[in-house]
Amino acid sequence: MSPRRIPRPDLTRAVVVLPSAFTLGNLFFGIWAIISAAQGNFKWAAWYVLFAGILDMLDGRVARRTKTGTRFGAELDSLVDAISFGVAPAMIMYFLEFRHAGRFAWVLCFAYITAVVLRLARFNVAAESGKPSNPAWFTGMPSPSAGMTIAVWYPFSQTEWYQASLAYLQFDRQGLVVLMIVMAVMMVSTVKYPKFPPVGFRSVKGLLGTAFHLLVLVAGLTVPEYFFFPLGLTYLGFGLFRFVILALAEKPAADLATHVPDDARRQENAQ
Repeated sequence: MSPRRIPRPDLTRAVVVLPSAFTLGNLFFGIWAIISAAQGNFKWAAWYVLFAGILDMLDGRVARRTKTGTRFGAELDSLVDAISFGVAPAMIMYFLEFRHAGRFAWVLCFAYITAVVLRLARFNVAAESGKPSNPAWFTGMPSPSAGMTIAVWYPFSQTEWYQASLAYLQFDRQGLVVLMIVMAVMMVSTVKYPKFPPVGFRSVKGLLGTAFHLLVLVAGLTVPEYFFFPLGLTYLGFGLFRFVILALAEKPAADLATHVPDDARRQENAQ
């Protein structure tokens, strides 16, 4: 009797499933963040949202590198992002600051989640339309960046530096209201936000991208409470600052374009 052959594992199928496994890991940490916030463990709730963001970044990169991106994976990613970077950060803020702030304080959390859902829906529609997009820029602030920034505010607010300086400004509730509104507006806006630079060693851009990722890795592992919230605010402010500068630069050019025909028309009338 010949020995029974053990079927060889289908590596192709495993590679296809891998991006979705990262996405489901993203969902796992998003749900865990909500549960932790409901139990009053806000610090770990923040880190769970951050872990979800890391997995969200990995699933897209794995899908691109292995060329296994599918329509199913894209839809699953959007649904999971709505929970991990929409519902989870909003619930952290609700249980932390807004639960006892008034009868309708939850409406702010609803507005933020709505902005996240609209941002993801717009992204999916743009991807399906086939219109070419700038590979280096996002249109509107990405929902993972907004969600992680809001979530990691609590660990930042517990640092010695914050307690000795910014705590006296009473930023907590009023500042968080402003921050969530600005984040919501930026997500549904057309303001451009840069994507993370690629990692590589064959070009100056790749070397700079590698150095940036190493900086984030080292700072995130050594001083995460001090690093991630200021990083998110810097990213938010960069898009706003760039938008304002470009708008101011384009205004004189637009005024010049409208005045030139008027001057030419006056010259023709004079002749």
